[in-house]
Amino acid sequence: MITARELNRAALGRQLLLEREPLSVADAVRRVVGLQAQHPASPYLALWNRVTGFDPAELDAAFAGRAVVKATLMRITLHAVHAGDYPVLRAAMQPTLYASRLGFRFADAGLTPADADELVPELLAFARRPRTSAEMRAWVEERLGAERTDGAWWGLRAYAPLHHAPTDGPWSFGSRPSFVAAGAGTVPVGRAVDPQAMRTLILRYLAGFGPASVADVAQFAMVRRAPVREALRALDGTVEQVQGPDGSTLFDLPDAPRPHAETPAPPRLMAMWDSVLLAYADRSRVIPPAYRPLVIRRNGDVLPTLLVDGYVAGVWRPVDGGVEATAFHPLSPATWDGLAAEAQSLRAFLGDREAEVYRRYHHWWAKLPEAEVRML
Repeated sequence: MITARELNRAALGRQLLLEREPLSVADAVRRVVGLQAQHPASPYLALWNRVTGFDPAELDAAFAGRAVVKATLMRITLHAVHAGDYPVLRAAMQPTLYASRLGFRFADAGLTPADADELVPELLAFARRPRTSAEMRAWVEERLGAERTDGAWWGLRAYAPLHHAPTDGPWSFGSRPSFVAAGAGTVPVGRAVDPQAMRTLILRYLAGFGPASVADVAQFAMVRRAPVREALRALDGTVEQVQGPDGSTLFDLPDAPRPHAETPAPPRLMAMWDSVLLAYADRSRVIPPAYRPLVIRRNGDVLPTLLVDGYVAGVWRPVDGGVEATAFHPLSPATWDGLAAEAQSLRAFLGDREAEVYRRYHHWWAKLPEAEVRML
């Protein structure tokens, strides 16, 4: 049996959050499976939290050289993943993307999945070199007419195997996306599950996030539970079962590390939408239930959080003159000192790029309950 605190430490350890490690960008991204990338800065902050002496220019170069790629993947959200992992992760997501992006809105444009099968290869040929969103929309409009462009492009831009192409600073991608074809290879069609891709996704997930239930895996990728169960049955002997703290069945890799419950977890200032906050059906692994609605807003925004002793303890935001930290419960002087040291490092990291990153999300702070606020 594994305890709740041991699950927490396993998650942090595999996500490189118990100790920063001296890894290359490509190796770090592969270790953690993927980095949430809805906000262009978040993959950079995620690696700053995980990699010793992280140089953001290395991630710039990885994006520019397409060693790390940004695309719609798990949970139908933007992720930065190792280029070598993209094909199998995309294959595992095929049924979900098919159902979601070729569904009602695509149909409201008078289109069917068969139309998508015909359009996608042509769209990818057009996007052999980077194309702006305006160029892609114009391509769709030329073929389908103005009245069908919105629904068609809404579906195709996530369903088609497209990468986001780097555009500008400070974080490689600006507010106006450009797209480029993911590369040569078989264009996915249909909604059938790729069993090998699903098994690979599960193995990568367990390596990157720790012991997990069927529901956790399904939540991580937003895939149906039945194919996850089937894949786990096929992996019998490759994965082992562990009893969770509530008696549920969890799965894990036999030789993967599971740190002791009392392993120290240093304070961290986590990026918006950090993957470790979202990768489980039971998010209490990292987020105390009382704090979940405070940091995960109803529209899906996930605020930048304070991680204290391995658990969310508050939120932070850069403001003029420093980093403002809001703690949801009392913290010790030593903890505040640790957070202040992280904040000093973060300010230096952000200074050359965007000192007040996430500024557009400051409206959420007016909706937080009364709490202790300090300028770090």
